[in-house]
Amino acid sequence: MSNPNSTASVIGRLANDPKVFENKDGSKKVMLTAFVDRSYTDRLGNRISDALPFEAFVRAETQGTGPFAHVHKGDLVSLSYEPRLNRYTKNGAEVYEVKLEIQNISFLESRATTQARLAERVTKAEAQNQSLQVQTAPVAAAAPAVAHASAMQDEQLPFQTA
Repeated sequence: MSNPNSTASVIGRLANDPKVFENKDGSKKVMLTAFVDRSYTDRLGNRISDALPFEAFVRAETQGTGPFAHVHKGDLVSLSYEPRLNRYTKNGAEVYEVKLEIQNISFLESRATTQARLAERVTKAEAQNQSLQVQTAPVAAAAPAVAHASAMQDEQLPFQTA
């Protein structure tokens, strides 16, 4: 049972798609970063955001990555978390590392909004991919000229063939 006095909640936008790492026992570790606004503005009226790294664990019994399969870069979410202190020794030095472990995630935008944002990202990526293919097309046309080098005589090769 967790201590309700040692939990916190934030609202923020995901800085990237969640990264998923599988553990040997079939469970998964999910890492994500959320941009969280501070509660004040600077003297110019700008609101400052902090990029906070979060971790979550998905049990082996859970199919896929649970709710983390439905969040993507740019989504507005509420994260309830508990701070954890990992202590270990690295190269003879004691290392203390604070982890923000997600206990609950809530979606603050409609599915239509998040799907539209995801579709826009896919469209941009496809357009960028096509422009890269157009740029590399002349290089691909020159490739067959290199393939003729394999037609060299055995005596021209700098190594013995058997």
